[in-house]
Amino acid sequence: MRLYCFPYAGGGASVYRNWGRALFPAVEVCAIQPPGREQRLAEKPFKQFSPYVEAIASAIAPTLTLPYAFFGHSLGALTAFECSRLLRTNSVHAPKALFVSGCRAPRVPFRDTHTRELSDESFIEELRRLNGTPKEALEHPELMALLLPLLRGDFSVYESYEYRSEPPLDCPIHAFGGTDDARVTQFDLAAWEAETTARFSVRMFPGDHFFLHAAQHAITHAIALELQGV
Repeated sequence: MRLYCFPYAGGGASVYRNWGRALFPAVEVCAIQPPGREQRLAEKPFKQFSPYVEAIASAIAPTLTLPYAFFGHSLGALTAFECSRLLRTNSVHAPKALFVSGCRAPRVPFRDTHTRELSDESFIEELRRLNGTPKEALEHPELMALLLPLLRGDFSVYESYEYRSEPPLDCPIHAFGGTDDARVTQFDLAAWEAETTARFSVRMFPGDHFFLHAAQHAITHAIALELQGV
């Protein structure tokens, strides 16, 4: 089967570069690479959520020739969820599992909706607080000048998201969170249960909003166990 991995705001496919070795050989890791980052740095990033999801769903639909699952962290979790719903609308078979990490359930109201409008100085301070951008990058003005359009674009994508009520998915949803994540609480994760008629679980890992990095081994192990069950 295939595991499609969706990046968080500002992240790229390289976030998942080691995941293939961590999962068992029967799972092919397919990391999504949106425009505006890494080898696609010269391309303009998206600024609105709906076109962003539509472009990704259109790109991956022809490759869904094997059973598959989705994993996404933060913005990536919302993207994976809405891709699942859009593919269903287009009569594409559902993922075998949806893993949502570091992300409030889509029906939980936003608490941070104006990050994209901050001044450069305040925006960089917010990135520093979230602890997802390397300190070396934050302290390198020339590099940040290159990265800010991408980062603002991704925050615009995230903050333009609007939840629409639809029937719940019929695939299992597994929600992951960080024990020290002030941005996404365990209550926010538990609300994902309303989005599925199948099995649901919440699992917490040590770390802040970007526990994804420090807890990578534990996360991939948890995913592997669930996919073996599939």
